[in-house]
Amino acid sequence: MDHRSETRDFLTTRRNRITPEQAGLPAYGSNRRVPGLRREEAAMLAGVSVDYYTRLERGNLTGVSDSVLEALARALHLDDAEREHLFDLARQANSGPARTAQASRRRPAQQIRPGVQHILDAMTGAPAYIRNGRLDILASNALGRAVFAPIFDGAARTPNLARFLFLDPGAQDFYHHWEQLAEDVVALLRGEAGRDPYDRALTDLIGELTTRSEVFRTWWAAHNVRLHRSGIKHLHHPVVGELNLGYESMELTDGQGLRINAYSAEPGSTDRDKLDLLASWSATTADRA
Repeated sequence: MDHRSETRDFLTTRRNRITPEQAGLPAYGSNRRVPGLRREEAAMLAGVSVDYYTRLERGNLTGVSDSVLEALARALHLDDAEREHLFDLARQANSGPARTAQASRRRPAQQIRPGVQHILDAMTGAPAYIRNGRLDILASNALGRAVFAPIFDGAARTPNLARFLFLDPGAQDFYHHWEQLAEDVVALLRGEAGRDPYDRALTDLIGELTTRSEVFRTWWAAHNVRLHRSGIKHLHHPVVGELNLGYESMELTDGQGLRINAYSAEPGSTDRDKLDLLASWSATTADRA
């Protein structure tokens, strides 16, 4: 991916969404030619010259200080995810050419340590899986495979949440509120592209989704980024029907950028009973295999 284009489009879309009123500025006249702030207004709010701001918005973050990035984040009303994305873009802009060349090579496969798999397997009452930044599911426990069976069953290769959501016709039946989840997934991939723009497998995935899904292509162009670390998933499972599960997404401290997603249901609830039924069903299925 073109880092300068990524930076330019991100900053431009953030500036265009803020009106002068939202920024606390007077709006002179009604024939403004930009949907949001003008460059000179954004520069003033960030406390930098128009020329310097223009350089940043053209995608050149080389040598920019943390204090300027913080001022830019405040001026553009960036949330936590967007601020993190801006700093990731700046970090990549200041990487040396040798590091960039090395990063561009295809990476070795990410490994799940045996101890981590043992922990997953010990979580018999909670569906769980481990994913990377590209949303590949690299490991899971038995209940995780049972709950998310449509993702695993339909995958001809390593299951990938984004590929399932946008390319599998069953995704919209499996996930209630599909549109919101799909937007979140696009935003997660956009954030990962800022952290690791030279991941060839990520570039290939985004290229595939952009080519095959008009919805993905449209949302990708919005340059939105989000944090997606807890919430509730509303599913329609092919075996137990409606299933509502809370989830937490936690980073593993192994330096590989992996996260464990674990799901739960309220004790004594119908959802808890359905999880227990799925656990029994998956054990029976395994015994027959």
